[in-house]
Amino acid sequence: MIEIIAVLVILGILAAVAIPRYLSILNETTSQSAQAAVAEVKGRLSASQAKYLMRNDGVAPTSPILYSYATDANQYGGNLANVGADFSVTVTSGTPITISVTAVKGQTVSVTDNYAAAGDP
Repeated sequence: MIEIIAVLVILGILAAVAIPRYLSILNETTSQSAQAAVAEVKGRLSASQAKYLMRNDGVAPTSPILYSYATDANQYGGNLANVGADFSVTVTSGTPITISVTAVKGQTVSVTDNYAAAGDP
């Protein structure tokens, strides 16, 4: 009987330590997934900027011009912020371009970053 009580106490201690750690890891992975979505949009903007530079004799675009170019039908169109069904991403034109992730797999998260085009002052 004492052995069963000892096992239950040990399991209780493990649960008290493991569950908060598991929840912490879950929150970290959600945040890192959001950061990966931001990195994906930045990669798309970088690719669009490279194409713009090649097509315009090396003249660097400003952020508003890059945003217009990247969302053009010949580039990503309305899909610039579409990094998958699990993410809620918005990309806003401005100087610099703002990228925000507000949800990952239905969980609320707040990750925002900026992308400055090569032609920005």
